[in-house]
Amino acid sequence: MATELLSSADVHKVTIVCPTEHLKYQWAEAAARVGIHIDPSYSNSQGALGSRFDGVALTYAQVAANANLHRARTDQARTLVILDEIHHGGDALSWGDAIREAFTPARRRLALTGTPFRSDTSPIPFVRYKEDASGAKRSQADYSYGYSDALRDGVVRPVMFMSYSGQMRWRTKAGDEVAARLGEPLTKDLESQAWRTALDPAGEWIPAVLAAADQRLTEVRRQVPDAGALVIASDQSKARAYAKQLRAITGEAPTVVLSDDNGASSRIEAFSASTDRWLVAVRMVSEGVDVPRLAVGVYATSTSTPLFFAQAVGRFVRSRARGETASVFLPSVTPLLALAGEMEVARDHVLSRPDSAAQEDALFSPEDRLLAEANKTENASAELLPGFEAMDSQAEFDRVLFDGGEFGTGAMVGSIEEQGTWGCPVCWSPSR
Repeated sequence: MATELLSSADVHKVTIVCPTEHLKYQWAEAAARVGIHIDPSYSNSQGALGSRFDGVALTYAQVAANANLHRARTDQARTLVILDEIHHGGDALSWGDAIREAFTPARRRLALTGTPFRSDTSPIPFVRYKEDASGAKRSQADYSYGYSDALRDGVVRPVMFMSYSGQMRWRTKAGDEVAARLGEPLTKDLESQAWRTALDPAGEWIPAVLAAADQRLTEVRRQVPDAGALVIASDQSKARAYAKQLRAITGEAPTVVLSDDNGASSRIEAFSASTDRWLVAVRMVSEGVDVPRLAVGVYATSTSTPLFFAQAVGRFVRSRARGETASVFLPSVTPLLALAGEMEVARDHVLSRPDSAAQEDALFSPEDRLLAEANKTENASAELLPGFEAMDSQAEFDRVLFDGGEFGTGAMVGSIEEQGTWGCPVCWSPSR
């Protein structure tokens, strides 16, 4: 689109806005491959753009820091503005206002998002909203190309979700010991604490799952020699601990990427160009970062919003050849299993929701209401006793989720039964 608009003189300049510094350089590299010269290092203090460039790449924060500067640039030339991951325009009031101020005069605007829209009600600039039958204002896309479309066209890989359960034990701040089995029906708070216990590096659940994922990677690399794997961790301390465990499992030091590291972008690029096995990160690679050789993932974070989950899984679905599959290992917890089962569901951003209690009531069944009350009670007790001490965790293979179906009936980690489920004919059939 940009090349056509530039060649027809419909626009003279291109401005690309994206969430991170790293993505500015990826956009510039992609543009260069089609003959468009983008300056990814442009700064607000720079002023004029070099004559050899067709445009600039900016972050949303950079636009918010000086919206008037970027409006003046937009006014000076007929400009195509590409807003990558446009849902970030609602991250803060100042960001949304700045984007409107800077790019309202643009000749053309292309707003993109590869993930579900926001779960809050912050309006997204330049997005149209239409009231639906329930009275909520829902975003309207001009064109949608979803996961199911891309899967049909061979643009993305099908994803197998390997879920792992196990016995968990932790101590509350009151000194009470609690034991529960991950994967069995639990209240919201009990499941959350069992989940956090599973992700504790000192337990046995995460090392067992990392070892299983590494074994899966070895199997994949027999067909795809440069296939890589990614662990998405909850925080920096856990990321470092997981990296240490992976080194013990594989004998190789994984690449570790922390969002506040100065060299994070260069390490991602180096990993992408290498044949190294493992990358461990917190949030740096959750959105937009392109490492096509990633084929195996471990979802070792307690974040469970549809937006973040879709971004994370998106790191593994970029297809390079037909017949490839992606494998994502995750805890057997209700929020993640539900999201895994809804991979092909298209989502819109809802700007407003029903206000009255009667309208809210109409959306829930009596069973849902009872469950909500149970969880509400559990939340109250959790607020009185915040935090816990993880004591022990065990891992067991639970099942494979694939294409809306479930396979496997549980097995010990490393068992023949577990590996047999990985290689089930339905999962490996090229036609699927």
